[in-house]
Amino acid sequence: METNQKFIKRKKEGETLHAEVKVGDVEYRFGYYIVGKIGKAKNKWWWGQSCPIIPHKDLSKLLEKAKSEGVLLT
Repeated sequence: METNQKFIKRKKEGETLHAEVKVGDVEYRFGYYIVGKIGKAKNKWWWGQSCPIIPHKDLSKLLEKAKSEGVLLT
């Protein structure tokens, strides 16, 4: 399973949290796996539930900031 995904907004349904979101916008989702600690996931690799979804226009700014602060190693 891919852990990083690219989404392109195809249609708009209902209300959105951000009024500026429009059809054609691109967002990226960065996922991760963890070793579960409770229930049926205990001691198994499990998909992380709290992955961020970042608008395309913000991604390059975040990457540049991470590089300039030495957080992102390239």
